[in-house]
Amino acid sequence: MRKHYLLIICTLCLLLPVNAQDDIQTQELLEISKKDSFPDEIGLIPESLDADVDSLLHTWHTQYFTKSENHCHDDDNNVLFGEDVISDRLDRLPHIIPMSYNSLVRKSIDFYMNKRRNLIRYILGMADYYFPIIEPILDEHDLPLELKYLAVVESALNPTAISRVGACGLWQFMLPTGKSYGLEINSLIDERRDPARSTHAACLYFKDMYNLFNGDWNLVIASYNCGPGNVSKAIRRAGGATDFWKIYQHLPKETRSYVPLFIAACYVMNYYCEHNLCPMQTTMPLATDTVMLTQAASLDKIAGLLSLDIDLLRTLNPQYRRDIVPGNIKPCPLKLPASYAYAFIDKTNDIYSASDNEALISTTARQQQIVHTVQRGENLVTIADKYGITAREIRNLNGLGSNRVAAGKQLRIKVNNGGIAFAASKTPANVAPAKQQSNTASSQIKATPTAASTGGTKTNSPLSGAATFVTYTVKSGDSLYSISRNAGITVAILQQANNLTGTNIRPGQVLRIPKG
Repeated sequence: MRKHYLLIICTLCLLLPVNAQDDIQTQELLEISKKDSFPDEIGLIPESLDADVDSLLHTWHTQYFTKSENHCHDDDNNVLFGEDVISDRLDRLPHIIPMSYNSLVRKSIDFYMNKRRNLIRYILGMADYYFPIIEPILDEHDLPLELKYLAVVESALNPTAISRVGACGLWQFMLPTGKSYGLEINSLIDERRDPARSTHAACLYFKDMYNLFNGDWNLVIASYNCGPGNVSKAIRRAGGATDFWKIYQHLPKETRSYVPLFIAACYVMNYYCEHNLCPMQTTMPLATDTVMLTQAASLDKIAGLLSLDIDLLRTLNPQYRRDIVPGNIKPCPLKLPASYAYAFIDKTNDIYSASDNEALISTTARQQQIVHTVQRGENLVTIADKYGITAREIRNLNGLGSNRVAAGKQLRIKVNNGGIAFAASKTPANVAPAKQQSNTASSQIKATPTAASTGGTKTNSPLSGAATFVTYTVKSGDSLYSISRNAGITVAILQQANNLTGTNIRPGQVLRIPKG
């Protein structure tokens, strides 16, 4: 009889996995949760991973992307794997930073693979361009190469990403922190946006935190998110424990999810194929060359002379805020597709010529007061980022109580112009007096932050009189410089005729071109 009972029990045990296959995933997560006692949800998600993916994918980046690789199977359904499989895969990754596995890491992997599939496709495509820039710098500083995946969590590999509090670039430096680590930040240049320069700065930060936290990489990564002070406070509250998972509950909410999301990013960026996910193919130039400019030049003019797409040139050189390369202040690098380097050398004299460089007015007066008219969709954080200052400085100067500001409002802003003066026009009379404004030698001018604005105050408009107009529809690859050159006018006249305050134009846009 006992043998019969044993036979029945064994049979049931053999049948159980077959009948309960659909419940394996749930049971495994429950078991992991029982062991580590972490919450059921990941927690706060960094802005870069919680942004409007459709908006990101419909920026200029889309023109450099095509469909996924043909040899890679890609669909909308994630493939689920057991706990042991994922844990083993993490262990097999080359790593110096611990790749712990628990329920939070598992939920973070599922978050990427289930809820952010489009974003991961985009990031995988951008990694082909940015990781070859980041990896040699990490190696130069003798740091773990897997730190490159932290940029995925920080910015989704978007070098122009701006957080709601003003952090900027691939590594999301706040302005004071960026300056303290040697980055140049003013209204002309923002090296937080420069992939190479900002990576060097991030490496210096990693080294400082590594020494501060006695070589614990999880604490280094946590401090990158919330600062060393908050990590030290969590250690004290946890009774002196220095293990990230033991101080977890005492950290700020976003930092609690930060390390799990980093570990999950390491997994996702290596095992995406196993989850039916493929990179978007990019046509961005992986082969680039760098030339040094020793005189001031505008990106718009360079793009026009080289017949190079202006948006691509901006993409390769995101640190130049006003589309001006200030080579007259100091030698400045300009990154070009490798095939355009010789063409640049051939046309150097034309690029440096004074014609159409009206706005490149050198000045020794770095501090300048300008007037900025708020555009729809702007707030003080995005405006401050444009000029290389903080939102607090704008609030204090204009007597504002918050970062919200109505479109059309005119703000006084004190900026470091980087050695290239903003173009000037008469300051509107309806600008309210600045709070506690002191006498200053700097002029108050209306901001027209573009490389192709008029240089100096003009009393007579170039469009005065009975000017007539023809229309022109912008084509892919056009720039204001190339259009104005073909029309026999200056960029400044073209901007004035179309009420443009910058050099951004898009294919399909209709421009008015003055004749006569």
